[in-house]
Amino acid sequence: MSRIAKNPVSVPKGVEVSLTKGELSVKGPLGQINRVLHPSVGVAIEGGEIRFAQIEGADNSKALSGTMRALVANMVQGVTQGFERKLMLVGVGYKAQAQGDKLNLSLGFSHPVVHQMPAGIKVETPAQTEIRIKGVDKQLVGQVAAEIRAYRQPEPYKGKGVRYSDEVIVIKETKKK
Repeated sequence: MSRIAKNPVSVPKGVEVSLTKGELSVKGPLGQINRVLHPSVGVAIEGGEIRFAQIEGADNSKALSGTMRALVANMVQGVTQGFERKLMLVGVGYKAQAQGDKLNLSLGFSHPVVHQMPAGIKVETPAQTEIRIKGVDKQLVGQVAAEIRAYRQPEPYKGKGVRYSDEVIVIKETKKK
């Protein structure tokens, strides 16, 4: 059995977990997340813990049991604490402004870029060059951050563009005559 799947996921107080017909639902103070479980992974809710087991004879059940355990642990963390990604805008005239569920970006193009946020994602701009993306679904938060970064990726000569706050850009040396 997967070493990761051996560790049960503890359910903190204020979080409700329900299992119905191959779907796991986790509800907490920040929201609710549903996930369809893989049929080759056995899931059991015992007391305040969620346990995972591989089903004998199923393909890849050892790997999938650890994957499902990690996904459910992220669901529990998401509904209790939430997830956040920070982006920084580097460049002259680059700025961002949050307006409800839309993010207006000025990234040096001849037109403004408007990014529509999906349901369950909140965006904040504490400064014109800083973007904070928050939500309960770790995958969705990361995907939205990657989509925004893809509008203007950091270039290697001056480092201009949209970058993650913890990202390190290796600056190349320019061509010498």
